[in-house]
Amino acid sequence: MTAYHDTEWGVPVHDDRLLFEHLVLDSFQAGLSWAVVLNKRDNFRRAFDGFEPAKVARMTGRRVDRLLQDPGIIRNRKKIEATIGNARAYLEIMATRGSFATLLWEYADGAPRQNRRRRLSEIPTRSAASDRMSAGLKAAGFRFVGTTICYAFMQAVGMVNDHLVTCFRWKELGR
Repeated sequence: MTAYHDTEWGVPVHDDRLLFEHLVLDSFQAGLSWAVVLNKRDNFRRAFDGFEPAKVARMTGRRVDRLLQDPGIIRNRKKIEATIGNARAYLEIMATRGSFATLLWEYADGAPRQNRRRRLSEIPTRSAASDRMSAGLKAAGFRFVGTTICYAFMQAVGMVNDHLVTCFRWKELGR
């Protein structure tokens, strides 16, 4: 967790495929701790073909059944099926808009929000922006993208800087 915090969490991501990966992983976190998902991230990458949306979108019921037997990932049929559907929704966005990143960053007004939190208790689990993102993604056909998942996603991909002001990363990412 320390390495993830110190090198990845909160760093702005603009790569379409990497944003898809983050969204999938955050959706698998629903009801679980992030540590569980993070510890299985490499297994998820293997299981979901490197999070290549075109490959994930073609997964069949047979493949879902195999994934449900894979102890290296979180074996939840609804989340696995949502991932496949989300890959299809992603491809539709790419076909119509040309960029998943552009769509997602619109919810952050195009730049990271630099919060000034002093205590962990000040960090919310949702925001008006995550509410809008959740509604927009659901309207586009995504599932497992509630406002709390979207806020965690926004934190992870650097749309909001929720490092505490006393954390060395807050200043680094605030530049």
